[in-house]
Amino acid sequence: MADGPATEPYGREGLPLDEARALILKQLQPLAATESLALSHALGRTTAAAVIAPAAVPGFRASIMDGYAIAGSDPPPVGCSWRLVGASAAGAPYGPVLRTGEAVRILTGAVVPEGSDRVLPQELVAVDGDRLDLLKPGGPNPWIRQPTEEAAAGQELVPAGQRLGVADLGRLASCGVQQLQVTRRPRIGLLISGDELLPPGLARGPGQIWESNSVLLSALLQRLGYAVADQRVVVDQPEPLRLAFQELAAGCDVVVSTGGVSAGDSDWIRPLVAELGQVSFWKLFLKPGRPFAWGQVAGVPFFGLPGNPVAVAITALQLLWPALQRLEGAEVQRLPRLKVRLEAALRRGAGRPELARARLVVAADGGLWARVEGSQASSRIGSLQGADLLLEIPAELGALEAGTELWAQLLRLPVL
Repeated sequence: MADGPATEPYGREGLPLDEARALILKQLQPLAATESLALSHALGRTTAAAVIAPAAVPGFRASIMDGYAIAGSDPPPVGCSWRLVGASAAGAPYGPVLRTGEAVRILTGAVVPEGSDRVLPQELVAVDGDRLDLLKPGGPNPWIRQPTEEAAAGQELVPAGQRLGVADLGRLASCGVQQLQVTRRPRIGLLISGDELLPPGLARGPGQIWESNSVLLSALLQRLGYAVADQRVVVDQPEPLRLAFQELAAGCDVVVSTGGVSAGDSDWIRPLVAELGQVSFWKLFLKPGRPFAWGQVAGVPFFGLPGNPVAVAITALQLLWPALQRLEGAEVQRLPRLKVRLEAALRRGAGRPELARARLVVAADGGLWARVEGSQASSRIGSLQGADLLLEIPAELGALEAGTELWAQLLRLPVL
């Protein structure tokens, strides 16, 4: 497909971020492949089907605390007595049915005997030989965990399309699940282009820079739960770039490039993608991240990220990450948002919406503040170090005063 009118269907400024995300997600379908994984290897993976409880859990009435299981169900008055006839411990239940006037010593998690619907906490009673006396009111709580408290047999524990967290795995283990079906993660092919790029550790020549986008993007994807399957660093020449695109598209589910998507003399990425597939749009109405392209190479989804490293990280979070979730068959999750106030004035020019990097500061009164430190240049990776927030600054706002309230995206992953 020739690189014609489709390259700028949204005006000179480019496509707004929310529209770009919606367009990309609309054009993607989940990959069909699934695999079976042991529970111990499933953290962060996405369920291919609902996970069903094979049996009730705990499956029996269990004592919530150490105490004494007594016959009957009504709260007894102070002064009542019972005869101790045995004990019930975890894994060693008391077998006979309790009869009127009988009680057994019971430990936390142990089976409550038949004939008993109440456990008395041990601090409420006195024991003298085989005699049990109630010294204090027991209250209405029977202190018994029901057989289906965690799950009933056949109950859905985790729906299809859910990314498995720590709590999910713990619950599945407690319900006897050891193996489950998950979706296959998309294979990502990464193409880094640039004549000036040099591997870190080598001596730089005139005009050369150490290549960092591959490390930055691979590490970011790894933090989000994805791995780069194939990676190439290629000079800005059409033939080696064309070959790299063809090889990556043949072996991967997604092709991602950095750099070379503008309209300069050595920006070959966009015309090559148009030749090998299609460019659906390029340019984002966003700072940083304007030079961004979306389309397909040989039928494989293509993301042309900017060349500057900060813009690489931000556009990957905003557009590539949601797309990978969609391909994996997961519910698309975005970074959580919260309201914060600027700790100090921020100089900027109006014209484009901006995602500025900031630290989250929690004041003594619990107020949330954003601290912007140093240059916000898209080439300065230092602006990402220690960043907790991406401040959402609307296009129409210029210089911002201290105390200005803004929405911010939280750059912290959940624990459970």
